[in-house]
Amino acid sequence: MAGWLSALKLVPWGQVVGAAPQIVQGARKLMSRGEQQHQQQAPQPPVAVRHEGTAEQLAQLQQQLTQLQEEQRASAVLIRSLAEQNAQVVRAVDALRVRSRWLMGASALLGVATVGLLGWVLSH
Repeated sequence: MAGWLSALKLVPWGQVVGAAPQIVQGARKLMSRGEQQHQQQAPQPPVAVRHEGTAEQLAQLQQQLTQLQEEQRASAVLIRSLAEQNAQVVRAVDALRVRSRWLMGASALLGVATVGLLGWVLSH
């Protein structure tokens, strides 16, 4: 239990908390865009291409492509931010692992020294 508390102390919580509103806002935007597009664009049967509607259809497809590209960029930024935070947590846990091994070794040495000192005191 104490190990987890130490790991949590190593996490740069100021940065994590500072980035949290941006992450939440980005996630909300992505979700609201997806919901809006899902509601606006009900599945439609395939439309036969007409010569007079081709330019309009092409413009609509270009607009949809642009929206998808924007969403992809926003998703990439969100994923990158989450990955950076995950990397910080991993580094903190790794540092904790190293420290805990050092502390176990130091505790073992102190235990041996205590037993030796106790044996010396009792023999005299």
